[in-house]
Amino acid sequence: MKMTELTGRGFRACLALVALLTVAACGAGQMSGPNATPEEAAAAAYRSSLPPSITLYTMINNRTNGGAHTSIMINAPSQRVVFDPAGSVRFQSVPEIDDVLYGITPDVEQAYESAHARSTYRVKIQQKQVPPEVAERALRLVQANGPVSAAACTSATSGILRQLPGFETLPSVLFPTKLMEAFAELPGVTTRELREDDEDDKDLAVKRIELDWQQTKNP
Repeated sequence: MKMTELTGRGFRACLALVALLTVAACGAGQMSGPNATPEEAAAAAYRSSLPPSITLYTMINNRTNGGAHTSIMINAPSQRVVFDPAGSVRFQSVPEIDDVLYGITPDVEQAYESAHARSTYRVKIQQKQVPPEVAERALRLVQANGPVSAAACTSATSGILRQLPGFETLPSVLFPTKLMEAFAELPGVTTRELREDDEDDKDLAVKRIELDWQQTKNP
């Protein structure tokens, strides 16, 4: 066998391994339970007074700088939700239907971001204001999308975004940081980064947040 064939096969194997490691975090840890009922989701609906927007979350490994997970928050006039495809941060008091989290109050928004940020991961948060009709279309798209497989958090998110006016130039990608970099090129995007130094246990972080909510009767 020629050396070039071995090199080519080795390169493809490395790419496959990198892809596997990149998407492995999508759905790792605490998994979704049964869907909430439509009535539970409707009762939890939260309407923000902030301008309509779409926020892209990218979870990044602090050691490798590789992307680990992708999700979006949609602030539509009718309600604010998080589309967390194959996500693993779930709160008992936050209804979920097919990877869409409902009732995203400011407390839930902060908790969702904080649960992902820890000593081993940081969260890049990119927000773009959009017309009300674009936000409502994004909401309808994620509600109709259905549950996402563990290897498809970024491709599902990019697929949703590419159907929206103003986001058509985004690529269809598998890797979270590729979508993050492309999103940053859109006009009007604001960016912040969340870092926390708590231990690398996302499930424990969720339990602590829920305990705090129980003690303060929030959210």
